[in-house]
Amino acid sequence: MDLSARELERYKKHTLLPEVGETGQLKLKNASVLVVGAGGLGSPVCLYLAAAGVGHISLIDGDVVDLSNLQRQVIHDSDHCGMEKVESAALRMRKINPEIQIDLFPEALTEINANRIINGNDLVVDCTDNLPVRFLINSQCVRDGIPMVYGAVFRYEGQVAVFDAKRGPCYRCMYPVIPDESSVPDPGLSGLLATIPGVIGLMQANEVFKLLLGIGDPLIGRLLLFDGLAGETRTVRLQKVPACPECGHINIRG
Repeated sequence: MDLSARELERYKKHTLLPEVGETGQLKLKNASVLVVGAGGLGSPVCLYLAAAGVGHISLIDGDVVDLSNLQRQVIHDSDHCGMEKVESAALRMRKINPEIQIDLFPEALTEINANRIINGNDLVVDCTDNLPVRFLINSQCVRDGIPMVYGAVFRYEGQVAVFDAKRGPCYRCMYPVIPDESSVPDPGLSGLLATIPGVIGLMQANEVFKLLLGIGDPLIGRLLLFDGLAGETRTVRLQKVPACPECGHINIRG
């Protein structure tokens, strides 16, 4: 399937890039991406995936828009308070780009629906603030052999990584022992500077494009740490754990 004249005009800045071109834009058009969470991280991810022409975007979130979300969840509007977040996000995404397909799942991701919702996508973007759901996403992505683009934020800081068990560690390699939920700060009770999820979400979207286009050096086996107050980033190497209960049986391909 070729790009239409309208698409060639819409994505002109992409097709002018030697590493992307029309071939790369077609890869984006034919890609399927699942975004888990339509909040602070999911907002920039969804906006930029839609604008860039990712052809099939699925979005899952069981929450509704609340006034307290609007300080950072920029995909939602004040008059959407009380609306399901996935529906609110889709309204904005369709205004940005009516030529893409958007599938909505107004529900929480659980062990019951994870296989149905995750399987068949090219990759999953983890935009949650829920530790058990992150481990669930990782488990399903390992089973399905697809990358997980991870992002997390707290107060003035954030982190980004790509977990792909075929080419490096999975999320469980970073946490061989699953932390007790009581030891993890409750995001609902913690402050968060409005710009931090924007920065981290854009970095996640950037990793999505690199993976789908096959360009650059994705953050596989690396954890990027962002300090918003210092305006600094640093990268930490992550190692695949041979005894990892999730991905230890998978050899890294050369």
